[in-house]
Amino acid sequence: MTTVATSVDREELASRYRRNRQRSRALFDLVRPEAYYSRPISLRHPVVFYEGHLPAFSLNTLVKKGLGRQGIDERLEQLFARGIDPEDQASADRGRLEWPSRDEVQRFADECDARILDVLAHAPLEQRGHPLLHEGQAVYAILEHEAMHQETMLYMWHQLPYDMKRAPAGARADVGGSTPAPVRVSIPAGRATLGAREGEIPFGWDNEFPGSTVHVPAFAIDAHNVTNQQFMDFVDAGGYRCADWWTTAAFAWVRQEGVEHPRFWTRTGDTWKWRGLFEEIDLPPAWPVYVSQAEAAAYARWKGARLPTEAEYHRAAFAQPSGDERQYPWGNEPPDVSRGLFDFACWNPVGVGRHPAGQSAWGVHDLMGNGWEWTCTDFAPFDGFRPMASYPEYSADFFDGQHVVMKGASPATASALLRRSFRNWFRPTYPYVYATFRCVGAAE
Repeated sequence: MTTVATSVDREELASRYRRNRQRSRALFDLVRPEAYYSRPISLRHPVVFYEGHLPAFSLNTLVKKGLGRQGIDERLEQLFARGIDPEDQASADRGRLEWPSRDEVQRFADECDARILDVLAHAPLEQRGHPLLHEGQAVYAILEHEAMHQETMLYMWHQLPYDMKRAPAGARADVGGSTPAPVRVSIPAGRATLGAREGEIPFGWDNEFPGSTVHVPAFAIDAHNVTNQQFMDFVDAGGYRCADWWTTAAFAWVRQEGVEHPRFWTRTGDTWKWRGLFEEIDLPPAWPVYVSQAEAAAYARWKGARLPTEAEYHRAAFAQPSGDERQYPWGNEPPDVSRGLFDFACWNPVGVGRHPAGQSAWGVHDLMGNGWEWTCTDFAPFDGFRPMASYPEYSADFFDGQHVVMKGASPATASALLRRSFRNWFRPTYPYVYATFRCVGAAE
């Protein structure tokens, strides 16, 4: 195990904080003022919440909890403290809140930013043995928290009507490419390292630790993500109307919500469209299909296959025939634009297999970028899990058997989150995230 030496670089941390805030402001600039109090996704808070939540979380976590200093406005700090993940619409509608004016939210955010930049420049950010400041934990937590929420905001903005958004220059979709012929790659039995050991990485969320090494039996996995064109066969075959392919709970969701196709698709007459962030376009056949985990699992069953486990994803992404493991699917070099589509490089996905320099040692493409990868593994703690002091509810509240692990990255995932141990999770019937999948079968 390699131990990472830590010593906070104040200038770099301040620079990362400023870059985060600049990107967040650019995302809020995409939303027209009349949409500020709307709820693009009814299971989430309105737009206004996120403009207050990002700086409030940073203030609450680093300045108040970490350093024990006074806040700015207790009412706003509590109002914007935490988002919601309700089980159903009734739960989401319970306890509706009164939101402040945008001017008040932005004044609060500006005060938070000034306070945080001051402590990044002068405060004792790294205090050995401190529950929140050991190895600068609270600082890295606020930086990654904002980066994760930028993706949340973008997929929320995706659900807004087009007249409530401003399209930036260069937002046109890249619809080139063709669907590759289906190829399934055999992965031999071997080990996979899940999560990380203490000291291995500069920062990780509590669900990434203490990690473990597991044996993975041989399996075969699709070299590419399932595309829109391939998923269309399932739709045309009546897959959404046949209970055989769905779990009982998932089919109940399909019937109750009237789900007939992926959330990102629309139909005009006989023509299928992709509901892009800023415009509708003809459905790009070679793009990865974005679906919920329930839809992905149903397709896999229809194909006589299944979704990969978290361990199988790791084996396909990071293992090598030599027995060693890589930090990224492509090797140990840091992420760059040749390796995959991530870090807001594009507003839309691109055709599968367009980044061959990012493939794994086994020739599996797009394992990090162009869309998160659904697994069939319930989100659960590793043995020895301990909640992190800076955000104790971050993971523990979701170890409930109702959330499923996602791995990889989407076009809107920040480069800082592209580490082997990072775990994402959502409810199986949550259809809004930029998540795709590939199928797994028996070793060939």
